[in-house]
Amino acid sequence: MTGSRPEAPRPDTRVLVVEDEPRLRELLERALVNWGFDVAAARSAEEALRLVESDPADIALLDLNLPGMDGMELLDRLRQRQSKIQAIVLTGFASVEAAQQAVHMDVVEFLTKPCHLGELEKALDRALRRLPPKYPEAAGGSPSSIEGMTLGEVERQHILATLERLNGNRTAAAIELGISRRTLYYKLEEYQKQGYSVG
Repeated sequence: MTGSRPEAPRPDTRVLVVEDEPRLRELLERALVNWGFDVAAARSAEEALRLVESDPADIALLDLNLPGMDGMELLDRLRQRQSKIQAIVLTGFASVEAAQQAVHMDVVEFLTKPCHLGELEKALDRALRRLPPKYPEAAGGSPSSIEGMTLGEVERQHILATLERLNGNRTAAAIELGISRRTLYYKLEEYQKQGYSVG
């Protein structure tokens, strides 16, 4: 397909989820994994800082009201270590002051809980577009950054890479991806129509 992106899977985009409410944290983690992201989850700002010491994140999904250090202070600390990290803020108690602070710190989106997954998807899309190039060259000299990728493209690459790794076994791929076989078949049909090889 002329002008299509390279078929090889790109390096995973790592998302750090910081949320003290267990059910919401698990829901966010599951959704992000299904969308093809590499996810690290933390219950507190302190735990989040320990996690990024060994494995920095590209995008941070932060609860504003955390026990101990709050989300904005955590973002400040993350930016000191990694200036290009993109942040999406979640809060159940939005105040004008907090929203102004979020704007001042150039967050991608300020979402009020409970937010729809569709809103989160759009915010992640914007965060992906704002990320700087991560790896300057791929095979054949093609750009390998995730800059400008949509969530759909990240998902497609994740699904096709999983299918390839499992030697085309669609049942195993659907189980690993956490989606139904029917959903997987539908997505693969769409990718074929777009000109991608689905094995």
